Amino acid sequence: MPLSDVVNTFGQWLLAKHGERVHKVALNVGFTCPNRDGAKGIGGCTFCNNASFSPNAREVIPLENQLDSGRRAIARGTGAGKYLAYFQAYTNTYDEYDRLKALYDEALSREGVIGLAIGTRPDCVPPAVLDLLAGYMDQGHEVWLELGLQSAFDATLARVNRGHGLAEYEDTCRAARARGIPVCTHLIVGLPGEDEGHYHKTLEIVLDVGTDGLKLHPLHVVRGTMLANEWRRGEYAPMAMEDYVRVAAELIERTPWEVVYHRVTGTAGPRILLAPEWCQHKWPVINGIEEELKRRGSRQGGGLLPPARGYEGMIGAEKDLEEHHAV
Repeated sequence: MPLSDVVNTFGQWLLAKHGERVHKVALNVGFTCPNRDGAKGIGGCTFCNNASFSPNAREVIPLENQLDSGRRAIARGTGAGKYLAYFQAYTNTYDEYDRLKALYDEALSREGVIGLAIGTRPDCVPPAVLDLLAGYMDQGHEVWLELGLQSAFDATLARVNRGHGLAEYEDTCRAARARGIPVCTHLIVGLPGEDEGHYHKTLEIVLDVGTDGLKLHPLHVVRGTMLANEWRRGEYAPMAMEDYVRVAAELIERTPWEVVYHRVTGTAGPRILLAPEWCQHKWPVINGIEEELKRRGSRQGGGLLPPARGYEGMIGAEKDLEEHHAV
């Protein structure tokens, strides 16, 4: 039984919509981040070494070359002939409007590219950029805005030095969807100080705000990060694989079927990964999630009724979230 039998996966969603396989080509075009360049902070998020998310993060090569290389690799693997240009590394709406438009236009002009996936922060998407993306959709292009929220808890976001809160996500998500732009929300399971109650409440809030897609990532420790120092000092311990598999299955159960899962796990290469070792390999995790759902006799959307568990005992300002989102 493939994962797509129990999860509404992005690959199958694209296949159904376009009638053939569509793959992302990950790009790094040299953007930075306001949490690294001093606009909002220095050093970035405590877990962030962008090489752990993007294979092209170490150097910036011409956009055309990156697309050509990606297309060749995909053609060898699956033979697919349609692609989404995935602007992935760092904050891909954080630049002057004219440069953004030029880069997006160039990507869309390349053979086989039918659309864009734009990875960014929720505090870096001005109305003019939303209008630009909506315009591409009006031209018939596939467009996804990928917003890195990670957690709905402002205390957690402050602890990992995100430089934004839930409010910015809510505003940008609603503004994008009001223009018809689908949003894929990134969530991290295993952030410092969080437990299963946080993960379930974050999902509940995101679904309440409204989202079209989700990405789940297990937090992993990579070289060159503040989190690596915390891990070395014994201040942070990563999740076990079996715990992540179980939590991911529970979150998937509580997600309506119409929300598309773009990813259910994340990996980093052995060159930079410090812990946990299981985050080197995606297929054991994906297979584990599939088997867990099968063991439960469940699927995505099969567990919407139970309330978020473990939230009642949370303390401090986070309790206000429950009241704020009760309506």
